[in-house]
Amino acid sequence: MPTFLFHEIVFGPVHSRRLGVSLGINLLPINGKVCSFDCLYCECGLNKDNKKDNKLPTRAAVKEALENKLQQMKDNGEAPDVITFAGNGEPTMHPVFSEIIDDTLVLRDAFFPKAQVCVLSNATQLHKPTVLEALRRIDQPILKLDSAFDSTIKHMDRPVSSSFTVAKLVEQLSVFGNKLIIQTLFTKGAYEGVAFDNTTEEELSAWINLLKKIAPVSVMIYTIDRDTPIANLVKIPLETLEAIAERVQRETGLSVSVAG
Repeated sequence: MPTFLFHEIVFGPVHSRRLGVSLGINLLPINGKVCSFDCLYCECGLNKDNKKDNKLPTRAAVKEALENKLQQMKDNGEAPDVITFAGNGEPTMHPVFSEIIDDTLVLRDAFFPKAQVCVLSNATQLHKPTVLEALRRIDQPILKLDSAFDSTIKHMDRPVSSSFTVAKLVEQLSVFGNKLIIQTLFTKGAYEGVAFDNTTEEELSAWINLLKKIAPVSVMIYTIDRDTPIANLVKIPLETLEAIAERVQRETGLSVSVAG
């Protein structure tokens, strides 16, 4: 079962393993999950869970909630390291995502100009020009690539669209630009009789080759941290993640951060 859903448009700040003091923004329904993936490790649960409504917050509501929270933080002498779009699903699916990014950048500059604006995304909406350009405008576009193999993505991340392929994703990531950060979650397990493990030698070699092609500015690797919708996923040991990071740095020269 899911560990939790985000029941506010703006939440936190929380301490992120990867980002520091993070003020979160949820552009998805507060009572359910909407996503173009249905990852077995998602802390918000599976797409079929908690479907009370699919109402998305309006642009005006997001702007008001963020402005109020930033003012409150300033009054309290608090400062975020990052303003992070995450929440109950895939933030770039919001129909006015680009306009909300514009509002956020204006508010960030007014209240905390040193804060970074970050989006955690599964990269499935990069075919939309407005989404691509909005992600290029922010400080940290952190985009998912969990495997080089369609079969692993199919069983682990479970794309909603039947037309999803790793090849299409890599093609889009390869022309993204020099701000791109790749995030990869490592785990293994089985679901409905199908086993998966993206830490094998075959997986790692193919994934590293794609990193060379994509050439991101950096890579973030991590593993599960909270309860997951299915019970038998494995939390990869920190020493294994660190060994993967060292190999990536040795073979690609890329900067890699690790969250165990």
